[in-house]
Amino acid sequence: MTGQRPGARFDRLDALRGVAIVWMVAFHFAFDLNHFGWLQPPHHFTRDALWTTQRTLIVSGFLLCAGAGQAVALQAGMGWPRFWRRWAQVAGCAVLVSAGSALMFPRSWISFGVLHGMALMLIAARLAAPLRAGLWPLGALLVVLPLLVQHPFFDSRLTNWVGLVTRKPVTEDFVPLLPWLGVMLWGMAAGQWLLAHQRATLAAPLPAVLQPLATLGRWPLLIYMLHQPLLIGALTAIQALRY
Repeated sequence: MTGQRPGARFDRLDALRGVAIVWMVAFHFAFDLNHFGWLQPPHHFTRDALWTTQRTLIVSGFLLCAGAGQAVALQAGMGWPRFWRRWAQVAGCAVLVSAGSALMFPRSWISFGVLHGMALMLIAARLAAPLRAGLWPLGALLVVLPLLVQHPFFDSRLTNWVGLVTRKPVTEDFVPLLPWLGVMLWGMAAGQWLLAHQRATLAAPLPAVLQPLATLGRWPLLIYMLHQPLLIGALTAIQALRY
């Protein structure tokens, strides 16, 4: 027995996810301001270290939390049927992201962004969960592999999801299986270790001042899907009023 009922949550893990959400929204707000021409001089979000580093940290935060969340779900006894129901939500939203980005950015639409990657990685992580401590070296291998192996075969939209590309594709978001699956596996390994050896680190009460972050962290998919349409809609309205 784990002593944890199915569906139970750890506020501290939710709060960490909430931090990633706040950072993501702030990042995308800056991106949108730049897209509307309101950041001067214009910033290059795909090249400037200020922005590429933040993106890496934000994506890493989400994937680490997702991996730890899978460790919690597995210990709580989540079976495959419930997993597939949640997975279908992620995959369905990934399809919507592709469709929406194709309308807004037809030359750089998102064919394999964070939700596409998340959908595939969640399956892989769940299958790899029995490795436990072996997840650490496996994750390291997956993180390093794209630095050692690249091939033009993986440069097309049909194959770049693997991650062994020779050049970054022209797209608004790109989160391939490699190296990012390695990060999720690290999150799962950390979650498994904490549950086994330092459960109080996850289960301890969260200070009241941080509870809003935990609340945000319980709705990552909804916030991810809504925040950009709301931001872009608001900026479009402001621009229309200005001109």
